[in-house]
Amino acid sequence: MAWDRLTAEQRELRDLVRRIARERIAPRAQEIDESHEFPWDVVELYRENDIFGLFFDEEHGGLGTGTLLALIAIEEVSKVCASSGLILAVQELGSLGTKLAGSADQKAKYLPRLASGEWLCAYALTESGSGSDSAAMRTTARLDGDAYVLNGSKRFITNAGVANLYTVFAKTDPEQGHSGISAFLVESDAPGFEVARLEPKLGISGSTTGELTFDDVRVPRENLLGSEGEGFKIAMRILDRSRPGVAAQALGIAQGATDYALDYAKTRETMGRPIVQHQLIAAKLADMETECEAARGLLYRFGEMCDDGVDGAELTKASAMAKLKCGDVAMFASTEAVQILGGYGYIKEYPVERYMRDAKITQIYEGTQEIQRLVIAREMAKESRAFLLAGV
Repeated sequence: MAWDRLTAEQRELRDLVRRIARERIAPRAQEIDESHEFPWDVVELYRENDIFGLFFDEEHGGLGTGTLLALIAIEEVSKVCASSGLILAVQELGSLGTKLAGSADQKAKYLPRLASGEWLCAYALTESGSGSDSAAMRTTARLDGDAYVLNGSKRFITNAGVANLYTVFAKTDPEQGHSGISAFLVESDAPGFEVARLEPKLGISGSTTGELTFDDVRVPRENLLGSEGEGFKIAMRILDRSRPGVAAQALGIAQGATDYALDYAKTRETMGRPIVQHQLIAAKLADMETECEAARGLLYRFGEMCDDGVDGAELTKASAMAKLKCGDVAMFASTEAVQILGGYGYIKEYPVERYMRDAKITQIYEGTQEIQRLVIAREMAKESRAFLLAGV
């Protein structure tokens, strides 16, 4: 068994998720990818085994096992099926607004349903004209009596059409930029709310990605998260904690591709010996494994920081570093896996081409790699390191 710092309980739960992933999800992965259909059977599998509970505290019906184990669960599933791993990551993403800024009544109403998997959720921040630039969003929310009236649209929303609850960001004061953004909990059956279209994608084909429209959607005043104008701060706090979910998905893709390439290299022979014994192939595998372990170190460090109660700038930086490293490693390892398999790597009979297609999105969503670098550098600029130069 590989060395790790997990407790016996954490190891037991990890092994449970690993077994479910390998025995129940892996045989479905190719079909999920080719059918482009959301895997409701996987959702039911999570419900039956209380996997969604890993992401919630005991007081809300969860297992209370912490952030690190939640990230490990996403990683283990994503080793065999990135679309199925994303279901878990988005259950965390879509519920974080309620966890971080929800009232006691909001938490009591929604979190138990999300913890059991009875309801799925989604996070709706991005618009066609405002991705990394949230202040450019055009969706509005106007207070009218006991409800806010939402008008506008959102784009590239994961879980569109399958979520029961959406965390939606809209401008309550369009003149105030970031300070005019507020956050709302919108139920999927709200009159005037529609999923306008679902996007055909390069990868993660079993996950729905769609455009949402809001046409005079009345949202009860009590579904405002926090206070008016706090939406941008809430969104950034959410992303600090949700980016590592994508990082865990990316790490799972990278490790899955590495493991498959290694197994193939042990059995595929050229020039009278397995290709794992050829130096150029061995070097690729060594680099892939080392990069996976380096990424895992950053990801697990973030999980431990969360579980220890770390917050603020230090957590923001750690989150961005984990997302940046894991996303890049996913693309590197999956591309190298295709190269190791050669012509076989390029055909759909073998899963490494799926790993490569799935990997690319991890460098884009939940904040592009370019944004992660800006975040890391911004936090570095705030740090005082003059003492390191003493005597130089």
